[in-house]
Amino acid sequence: MTRDASKFTHISPKNSGHVTYGDNNKGKILVVGKIGMNPSTFIENVLLVDGLKHSLLSVSQLCDKDFLVSFESHNCFIENKHDKNIKHIGYRTNNVYMINLDKTSNHVQCFLSKDNDSWLWHKRTAHINMDHLNKLISKDLVIGLPKLKFEKDRLCAACQKGKQVRVSFKSKNIVSTTQPLQLLHKDLFGPSRTMIFGGNYYALVIVDDYSRFTWTLFLTHKRDVFHAFKKFAKIIQNKKNLNIAFIRSDHEGEFENKEFESFCDENDIERNFFCT
Repeated sequence: MTRDASKFTHISPKNSGHVTYGDNNKGKILVVGKIGMNPSTFIENVLLVDGLKHSLLSVSQLCDKDFLVSFESHNCFIENKHDKNIKHIGYRTNNVYMINLDKTSNHVQCFLSKDNDSWLWHKRTAHINMDHLNKLISKDLVIGLPKLKFEKDRLCAACQKGKQVRVSFKSKNIVSTTQPLQLLHKDLFGPSRTMIFGGNYYALVIVDDYSRFTWTLFLTHKRDVFHAFKKFAKIIQNKKNLNIAFIRSDHEGEFENKEFESFCDENDIERNFFCT
């Protein structure tokens, strides 16, 4: 809360409400809004209180908003709980920690370069394993690397996302289709670095789900996919005296386009897409 209306960048009127001071006097709440120099350092839900002598920042409310607040002998740090980026730095003056919002800029994170924090060096060295960092120190292999004890006392969010693996789908012991051409899987390979016989650089692979029989159609250009499949579909349906019911592919442009959509609508073929 503050009494200085000039600090606000966004305000909304507040019709009622009071703040009770330590001497039991009350100040009327005039507006609520945001203060700060830029969106990365905004402080939200700030009250403009009539008669307030000092601007106050609630530590408990910062913690409720998923910020970490730490105090040292001369400074205090307000950082984002998720990405560990410092949002504000306060300086101790007469036993009170003060934040100068006028000096806060988009480059608040530059203060991190002064800190010999082990997790900061973990980021600087391309998220290397902590055990490997300890080996680098013990053998003095990196110039300028401080003599710190690197411990994995928390989880690095970037490492967790980068090393996260996808759970494999369980294998199916049964065939979902009941006859040939009921479902065709198709995918395009290319361009190949080596030209295939006939001057082709692409290959359209079509797999029948029921029989697992595979056809490979060699193409010169990616734009030939539709015409090659249209010709293939006509031949194979006449040959087998069966109709294609479903075709499945990825979302690439050679499969997901108006030509394929019109062809499938005219021939009652349903298209299925899978994520890549």
